Amino acid sequence: MQEACAIRVSEKLLAVLLVCGATLLAAPAARGQAQAFPVLQNPSGKPEVMKDIGIDQKLGSQVPLDLAFRNEQGQTVVLRQFFGRRPVILTLVYYECPMLCTFVLNGVLNSAKNLSFEMGKEFDVVTVSIDPKETPLLAESKQTMYAGLYGRRGAVHGWHFLTGEEASIRQLAASVGFRYVYDQQSEQYGHASGILVLTPDGRVSRYFYGIEYAPRDLRLALVEASGGRIGNAVDQILLLCYHYDPMTGKYGLLISRVVRLAGIATVLAIGGMVFLFLRREHQGLPRGGNAGPGAA
Repeated sequence: MQEACAIRVSEKLLAVLLVCGATLLAAPAARGQAQAFPVLQNPSGKPEVMKDIGIDQKLGSQVPLDLAFRNEQGQTVVLRQFFGRRPVILTLVYYECPMLCTFVLNGVLNSAKNLSFEMGKEFDVVTVSIDPKETPLLAESKQTMYAGLYGRRGAVHGWHFLTGEEASIRQLAASVGFRYVYDQQSEQYGHASGILVLTPDGRVSRYFYGIEYAPRDLRLALVEASGGRIGNAVDQILLLCYHYDPMTGKYGLLISRVVRLAGIATVLAIGGMVFLFLRREHQGLPRGGNAGPGAA
């Protein structure tokens, strides 16, 4: 019984090391797919405006789920309708943004297309316009376009594009640390680029910066945010090897943890072999009461 237990434990640790080792080889390429800091769009060009633009991490913060917005058909909805079942990717953009917002949405699209998880089944995406003047018609056109580009059935019910009043938008943005300003002269918004992963109950779980989001990192964030309700055993193993760094908004391989697991696996493997050797040696000894040749 002890022998079988030791072997099973060592096999699990070996699986951890094999998966971590394989991902270590791919880590440089994955790291290059995501920015460590948000890209900032400042249409005014004034340096003093930069202090009002950015993303302040508020991990664990609760999003106010009773805030009212409008869906693509112009119906009043509350954020709570999009939570409760699955983790949510939240994007704060505006639909007539001439540059950065399109890159953010394209980044979400490209990562989602590379996930085996299905939008609308394992996770949802909620996109909220920060411009209170934008209409549900604009939101509907965006949803039609991105649902079509995603190419899977779930996007129609899994990617939501919302518009709303200034007060609701500001309160939502403040709850997740998203700072932006409106420039009267250019009639554009100054804002940062990035997305958030929220838990099913609406708490901020992870931030990702820039305009590209590594599918591996996004998958791990969704698994973590779901509390392990989505994903598989390999994802759980990877979460033993990788750690989210709030400073960079990325997952990094913890070499120290891999080395520690390797040491434990080695000790268990040696212990298992010694135990097996001693057990077989003991079983090979003559049993008491068995008389040898010439016994009276």
